[in-house]
Amino acid sequence: MLSYNNPIKETKEYSGLKIQELKPIMKLNLRGKKREFLSAVGKSLNMLLPTESNTSTSSENYTALWLSPDEWMLYSNNEMNENDNSYEVENELINNVSKVNLGAITDVTDHFVLLKLSGDKIYELFSTGSPFNFNDFQNKNGAVTQTLLAKIDVIIHNIDKKNVNLFVRRSFSEHLFSWINDSASRL
Repeated sequence: MLSYNNPIKETKEYSGLKIQELKPIMKLNLRGKKREFLSAVGKSLNMLLPTESNTSTSSENYTALWLSPDEWMLYSNNEMNENDNSYEVENELINNVSKVNLGAITDVTDHFVLLKLSGDKIYELFSTGSPFNFNDFQNKNGAVTQTLLAKIDVIIHNIDKKNVNLFVRRSFSEHLFSWINDSASRL
């Protein structure tokens, strides 16, 4: 059974599908509209934020997901120190963006659970619980969408056709994981 602090205690595997929680992974919400905001974030991260809808950009250390014309989610590509939720990049972004009124930086690390799904039945699973049409999406590496899965708001990042990162609010993670377990066992 899932617990609030650790929804997935181990990797779950089904025929054609593997599910695991990636943690601890830093997650930041970035909001801003001005060109100076994009420039300050780009210099701080040494990467550009995606400006095309439903896309992502990655560097060695971070991945940025486009969520809306003035909102992005930035997450670390590597595990962070689980006992310390003070992130150097967050402090740098706050100094270069928030403190000079170019935008807002919010730590959402504990707000979202990151599930990594891999295998050839990911989109078969998604199609059983989402109104979103994944036909084109699954063929676009780096694509991002915000949709419903089992009536729960999720953010899906298509790394490639057989690897997906799924973000769900922690308060809904237990219900979603229960649905995934039930549905995956019937694929």
